[in-house]
Amino acid sequence: MRGEGGHEYRWALPSVLLGDAWEGRRVKRSTRDWIVDIVMFLLASGLTLVGIPELHDRPEPLQAIEQVTGALSCAGVWLRRRWPVGFAVVTTLLSSYLELVGGASVVALFTVAVHRPFKVSGPIMLLGAVSLVPYVLLRAQTDLSTPLEALLGGTILVAVFGWGIVVRARRQLVWSLRERAANAAEDAKRHERERIAREMHDVLAHRLSMLSLHAGALEFRPDAPPPEIARAAGAIRTNAHLALQDLREVIGVLRQAPPDADDLVPDRPQPTLADLPTLVEECRQAGMDVRLDLRAADAPEGLGRNLYRIVQEALTNARKHAHGAPVTVTVTGSRGKELSVEVRNPLWARPGTRLPGAGAGLIGLTERAELAGGRLRHGATPEGEFVVGAWLPWPVETTREDA
Repeated sequence: MRGEGGHEYRWALPSVLLGDAWEGRRVKRSTRDWIVDIVMFLLASGLTLVGIPELHDRPEPLQAIEQVTGALSCAGVWLRRRWPVGFAVVTTLLSSYLELVGGASVVALFTVAVHRPFKVSGPIMLLGAVSLVPYVLLRAQTDLSTPLEALLGGTILVAVFGWGIVVRARRQLVWSLRERAANAAEDAKRHERERIAREMHDVLAHRLSMLSLHAGALEFRPDAPPPEIARAAGAIRTNAHLALQDLREVIGVLRQAPPDADDLVPDRPQPTLADLPTLVEECRQAGMDVRLDLRAADAPEGLGRNLYRIVQEALTNARKHAHGAPVTVTVTGSRGKELSVEVRNPLWARPGTRLPGAGAGLIGLTERAELAGGRLRHGATPEGEFVVGAWLPWPVETTREDA
């Protein structure tokens, strides 16, 4: 059912539900298909047996031809899935004169209506209506008038054809609903992986910038006292370990999940607003001059996590592009209004290693803020500072996902 890129699945599902196999292609029957085929065979055989008593006044050669063609047409019902159009055309043409082929022709018409689109089944239906004319004129029964027999035959054709169209429409609806459900599930997984990728980008960027900062300090201060060198080496080891742990996590999450996987969220606890002091203290230990003004508390976990990531990325950018400059982080907000953060640092930087950056972090922060229903701005001010500011809505009542 599922081929490379999902293409085989998208073709196989309507083929299974609608039976739209290629003409002459071998069809693999399920248990349900076997039951339906047996019922159709018994139906065609029953209609054929009902017509046998009507042959008593026919010539013996014609009776023999009727019986042989009737038996062959009933046996041909087992080929209706493989050659539905060909079987319908043959039985419809034979039923224009032979009476015992009528049961198989009815089954063939139903099969074409179910397994083929109207542009194919419609002409077969029209051929069946045309074949009624020679049958009514040449094989009319004595107890029914010609108009009544034509009306009866036409009613049977329309009823069988309409039944097949309804069955096909229902199968198309089922296929459409399944397709929508499958697409929705794939979209949900993709969005979840993208969300986790954004989370990991922020985490890994922070860890790797810390590594680069301490490594740069060792490079430019090879004559530093042994305790400072030991502290920098310990920080490198710790951040390298955490970075590897985060990298293993993102690889495991972004790897193709098994079909029965219901949750792609990492098992590790996610940071919240209460973890901001820890983040600031970690940056201070790395040599940054950071001041935190936290005037908000009890924010929902989802809201706090978004603000934490924004501050984390802003500090990473300040460490990259304004090394040694003091940084001020101000967080304010209240329930029912909004939660805001402002990260400021001078544009000047002390001499040292300037870490490379492609600007993807600020783009990611803008996307994060917009997905949370807020906004973000960044840029230089006339006072010679670079500011990253974000405003996130803080509703009075939080949803379960926010809490």
